[in-house]
Amino acid sequence: MHVGILTNFATPTGGAEKVAIESARGLAERGVAVTLIHGVDGPADPMLDHPGIRRVGLGLTDVWERPAWRGAIEGIWNREAARRLGRALAALPDRPDVLHLHQWTRSLSPAILPVLARSGLPLAITLHDYFLVCPNGVYYRFDRAEPCTLRPFSARCLAASCDPQSRIHKAVRVARYFAQWAAITRDFDPRSTNRARVSKRGFAPRPIDLVHVSDGSRAQVERFVKGIPFLHHHRIDNPVRLARAAPADPAAGDAVAFVGRFTREKGADLVAQAAHRAGLPSLFIGDGPLADELRAVPGAEVVGWRAPAEVEALLRRRARAVAAPARWLETGPLTIYEALAAGIPAIGSDRAGAGEKIRDGETGFVTAPEVGALAEAFGRLRDDALVRRLGAAAHARYWSAPMTLAAHASALCDLYAGMTGAAEAPSFQRSAVM
Repeated sequence: MHVGILTNFATPTGGAEKVAIESARGLAERGVAVTLIHGVDGPADPMLDHPGIRRVGLGLTDVWERPAWRGAIEGIWNREAARRLGRALAALPDRPDVLHLHQWTRSLSPAILPVLARSGLPLAITLHDYFLVCPNGVYYRFDRAEPCTLRPFSARCLAASCDPQSRIHKAVRVARYFAQWAAITRDFDPRSTNRARVSKRGFAPRPIDLVHVSDGSRAQVERFVKGIPFLHHHRIDNPVRLARAAPADPAAGDAVAFVGRFTREKGADLVAQAAHRAGLPSLFIGDGPLADELRAVPGAEVVGWRAPAEVEALLRRRARAVAAPARWLETGPLTIYEALAAGIPAIGSDRAGAGEKIRDGETGFVTAPEVGALAEAFGRLRDDALVRRLGAAAHARYWSAPMTLAAHASALCDLYAGMTGAAEAPSFQRSAVM
């Protein structure tokens, strides 16, 4: 079996790239040949240093690094990305059996979709966000600081000032949304009524397999693509790259920790305010636009980004709990899963996928993303015996069915077997990779 994985970067600039890179490594370790095709060149994550992984860079530029007008055009439809991807696929010494797309908004654009369709290969797309069905990608009203309730692409949606940047920026994203769905319905929908034109294009339309990382995000997306049977839905957890170790002793910690980008939709400000109200310090690992605001809250400590091993060590030493109180319908924050795996209680939003992995009152707490509700939960963390009990239960429950890289790769192999018609996943044979 040979799998082609497509994403924007070869380094983990965000959750999508992190999962794409780790998927490549997990599959390679399982004996599957992998070609990782990334839009933007640059240093590669050490995880990709494996003889079973071929890496192909397209030499594109991140649209956020382009002048505004150029970034807008390339974000909507990057013709050069399509040309380079077509050449890269044609130049591969061995044809992939399946393609798996993880992200396309930062360099690849919807222009690659016709290329993928013309390849004739089965295509899976993992939805790390809501860009498939929502122009701003998170199904969240930044103008109101609350989840969106509008139907994507409706008149009210198009009129809403929901983008975090500006109305002009939203207009660009709406145009990309139009382009994306035009490509999908033209090139992938097997129910297409324009069979003659499809035939002239030289390929038959085939379905796309959608992969969801939480039940909550799956339910949201399914609502908006209802009645489109060519989109198949699969549920595969993101991998957690932590080796099993003795559980942490969270009662020895002093702070409620937040790991990630400091933004309002992720609830970083809620953690600082609620911890202060509960009389506990708060620890912030990462960076973002709220960094100065967080530093101004008494008891809050901001330490910046750290390497994964440093983050784990810091959490084991300092965290009484890890909190991710997202205001948006976050799909599957890895920080919560990693906390549970380490034996640290987790506190998640009742709006986010993380809440699906937390047993409320047993391995942590699931709360509304509001200061009062969080402060109440944080206040319970002052009880050392309770914190130790939550941490021990979190560790035991997580490792009873761990979301390891091997488990993730096994689930992917089952998916690919179904997409390609292979008899069973274990029968995959490794292709030669240079």
